[in-house]
Amino acid sequence: MGLTARIRTRDGWAVSHAVVTVADMTGAQVLRAEADAEGAVRDATPMEPGAYTVIVTAVGYAPAASSVIVTASGRAEVGTVTLARQGGTELPPPGPWTVDPVHSSVAAVAQHLGISSVHGRFTDFSGSIEIAPDDVTKSRVEAMIRAASVDTGNTMRDGHLKSPDFLDVERFPEITFRSTGLTAAGSDRWTVHGELGMHGVVRPVDLNLAYLGTGPDPWGGTRAAFRATTELHREDFAMNYNQVLQAGIAAVGTTLKVELDIQAVQGESLPAV
Repeated sequence: MGLTARIRTRDGWAVSHAVVTVADMTGAQVLRAEADAEGAVRDATPMEPGAYTVIVTAVGYAPAASSVIVTASGRAEVGTVTLARQGGTELPPPGPWTVDPVHSSVAAVAQHLGISSVHGRFTDFSGSIEIAPDDVTKSRVEAMIRAASVDTGNTMRDGHLKSPDFLDVERFPEITFRSTGLTAAGSDRWTVHGELGMHGVVRPVDLNLAYLGTGPDPWGGTRAAFRATTELHREDFAMNYNQVLQAGIAAVGTTLKVELDIQAVQGESLPAV
């Protein structure tokens, strides 16, 4: 006898502060119950057999409504109710997250000779994410990349990229990014507005971010995955070197396509594993 339900986020996490309200077909409230720490609702209040409307609400989430039939035994099994974040946008649970560089990648692609692409990556970087609890658009991201860790698979080319012609890593050893705002761009997509500091120049840069989901890892932690992309122009960061071939084709393109695949661990630091 009574009502049972499970309240979850899209990623399957319990919404412990959810409230379930049941109304009859006249709109009168017949039951109100709160979820426990596991997002479960169990209420033994007897209800008359028939059709009812179930409304689930929680701070920071859009309300969800569904219908339920109370059987002759007085039982109403709502099942799992999935709540979407307010405004239809998703991000991981609030609080600090730390980028795991071992399971993340920072890559860039540039055009070479006008016919092919050169792929590079940075192997030494760190970052932190703070998901705001009430207004997710106030969440913050900070990241730092060691410029000298650039790797294109060619020692001579890497040396040139580290030279004053490009990154000038002796004078500017760090590439930094600090977010200035967050705008929803879809159910699981965001635009991260921020400032990128590279080669002694700071410029506004927008990242196109996709949130890929959250789940447990084998070491007892919780991880969130993201993918982000943007395009940069070398001239914006005072990297004006270019070699033009006889046919008028630039040896290295001026546009960089940046691709970030990020795993972040919940907490202010990485676990010792």
